[in-house]
Amino acid sequence: MKLIQRLAEMIDEEIDDAKKYALCYQQYKDEDPELAKTFSQLGFEELTHVDRLHAQVVRIIKKYRDDHGDPPANMQARYDYLHELSTRKAEVRLLLA
Repeated sequence: MKLIQRLAEMIDEEIDDAKKYALCYQQYKDEDPELAKTFSQLGFEELTHVDRLHAQVVRIIKKYRDDHGDPPANMQARYDYLHELSTRKAEVRLLLA
């Protein structure tokens, strides 16, 4: 399903952006705490975007299951991949902590 693929790409982008902000937070947390706080907030906002997009994927898959039964293998594979992204998201959260 192209929609699931597009949402997966968007989730990847959001995680990448969150990581970018997390690394900036790490770089400036001692030198400029106010700037670091801004980067931290931006990083957490990106992770919120991830959660919101993922919730939509879950909703779409649930609706598909309710209407048609088990999703096709390629749709299920995309869904499973999105759950694996939670590891990357957790790593970024640690950088922001």
